[in-house]
Amino acid sequence: MAQSPFFSILIINYNGGDYLQGAVDSLVAQQFQDFETIIIDNDSQDGSLERLDVSGLKACRVEALGRNSGFAEGNNIAAQMAQGEWLALLNADAVAEPDWLATLHKAIADHPDCAMFASTQISMDDPDMLDGAGDGYTSWGFAWRGCYRRPIRELPQFGETFGPCGASAAYRRETFLEIGGFEERFFCFMEDVDLAFRLRLQGEYCLFLPELRVVHKGGGLSGEKSEFAVVHGARNRIWTYWGNMPSLLLWLTLPGHLFLLSYLLVAHFGRPFGKHVWKGSVAGWKEAGAFRKARKALRTERKLSLWDLSRSFFWNPIPASMHTSAVRRLRRSQKN
Repeated sequence: MAQSPFFSILIINYNGGDYLQGAVDSLVAQQFQDFETIIIDNDSQDGSLERLDVSGLKACRVEALGRNSGFAEGNNIAAQMAQGEWLALLNADAVAEPDWLATLHKAIADHPDCAMFASTQISMDDPDMLDGAGDGYTSWGFAWRGCYRRPIRELPQFGETFGPCGASAAYRRETFLEIGGFEERFFCFMEDVDLAFRLRLQGEYCLFLPELRVVHKGGGLSGEKSEFAVVHGARNRIWTYWGNMPSLLLWLTLPGHLFLLSYLLVAHFGRPFGKHVWKGSVAGWKEAGAFRKARKALRTERKLSLWDLSRSFFWNPIPASMHTSAVRRLRRSQKN
């Protein structure tokens, strides 16, 4: 009987063009080769799947769904197929550095109690700029990608971040499946933050590793400021906040959430971005109550105290507005 691989690399493709081949080629070049690759194609129409060459991969499964399942469900499907101990997500528009898996493997051995890891993401368009360094979350229900479009000299040191960006995230497979994977109603955008929130409630935490690097196009497939992206992001932001925040913290922070949302709408009034935020926010609030009720029915007992949960948030919204670092020093309780 064949031994299961250590990693299962999950790639979700939707009209990935030549980016998809670049992602696969970066896996062929990995120094650590104990992995399988699972590619889920969401009904691509650009020929990217037909011309894809995976002959350099030792173990690869390509699944053409014939429909667009979105990023969330697509990864859940791949995770159910996976045999690896760890899931390593790689966007179709991302390229992993040759030591990506080797570095991750060592970090897992060094921190066996950690269930998720975040990579350094470098801009594919400008190697001197960062595309991300972990995801941060404010107590007011707004998330941001740390150091997004900040100079690479601002790259944070090793530490703890709220969660990993889904473009290059790593999760212990058993933990990912036990929590239910990504929220499929999100389709795409914010599903990684929502998952990190749910894992945090169960006492898990995320480490950011500066030497764990991928190069990412960022919005290469979806268009980061497109109506689709902004509407889904705004809707899913509200669902993440309303569905996960414990009641006491929810009512404590709700006035601040509404204030920041109002500020965002006023600041972009009359612009397409503002209209898209309004549309997504209306959709989010319309279903917020039902979403929270459904989450409550599925939620297991919270294992993290309100105090420790509140410490994982940023209470100052300025880092989110400036897209500065979302990484903090590792808490002493998690070092031992």
